[in-house]
Amino acid sequence: MNVLVVGGAGYIGSHVVKALLRAGARVTVFDNLSSGLRGNLRPGAKFRHGDILDSRALEEACAGEGVSGGAYDGVIHLAALKAAGDSMLQPEKYSTHNITGTLNLLNAVARAGIKHFVFSSSAAVYGDPVYQPMDEKHPTAPANYYGYTKLAIEGFLDWYQRLKGVRFAALRYFNAAGYDLDGEIKGLEQNPNNLLPVIMEAAMGWRKELQVFGNDYPTRDGTCIRDYIHVEDLASAHVLALQKLMAGTDRLVVNLGTGSGITVMEMVKMAGEISGKPVPYRMVGRREGDPPSVTASAGLAKQMLGWEAKHSDVGTLLRTTWKAYQANAKERLN
Repeated sequence: MNVLVVGGAGYIGSHVVKALLRAGARVTVFDNLSSGLRGNLRPGAKFRHGDILDSRALEEACAGEGVSGGAYDGVIHLAALKAAGDSMLQPEKYSTHNITGTLNLLNAVARAGIKHFVFSSSAAVYGDPVYQPMDEKHPTAPANYYGYTKLAIEGFLDWYQRLKGVRFAALRYFNAAGYDLDGEIKGLEQNPNNLLPVIMEAAMGWRKELQVFGNDYPTRDGTCIRDYIHVEDLASAHVLALQKLMAGTDRLVVNLGTGSGITVMEMVKMAGEISGKPVPYRMVGRREGDPPSVTASAGLAKQMLGWEAKHSDVGTLLRTTWKAYQANAKERLN
């Protein structure tokens, strides 16, 4: 396989690149390094600095210019803005980057004759759960503009498959977490908003405390439940999805999750046990728009891809993340 990974220097992208290289693929990363890190670039992968808002750069990249082995067999698209709250304040920014940028990429893919496209979608396309665990038949009613951009792009992919023959997989992530099991990828997300990185920053003393938004939900300890999926499991799904498309599947839309959930306080308490440092936290009021529980049904991914989460237990999530934060703490001291 000869694969172009757009956003391949980011948190999830770097793990996807590593999984592709392990599978024997030739990989080129296309990234503007606005949130991705040079330190995340994997040995053995080529790198092209570029932005998905630059149509000419995308045209050149998709043409396979300078890539040994000729044209790409597929493109994996992971470049997006992803802060749900921010998307409600700055929808124009999300429209430009997520929607216009993706259309630029799809146009370049179609012109280059690339026929396989794997898209990083999101559980945010569903909005508030009507039933759980949520499967792919669950109504799609995004509760934020970020989720709407992901759903809109899935619609564009349907049309490009029908009109341009671009086979696609849309992988609807739930909550990505954890780090490379080998400890090789340790570039931290910049300005994180997700629970696990914030817990780690509090444990490291890099922030004063963790705010826990509500402890009066109808859950086992009163705090919100979420379905966390290890980034290594996400990465393996991208490889399997691309292989499935290359084997002849036209359209694939699947959830990536575990089917079970972890509460905020369960995560906080276990993080304290694993790190050996109590995590400072403060209970505050509920955050508007937070449903009590969100969990996935990933049965279709198992049926279609032979995929299931292997590393997404809470212990592995926390241990691999803590290891990455410790490595960064040592680098700060040196």
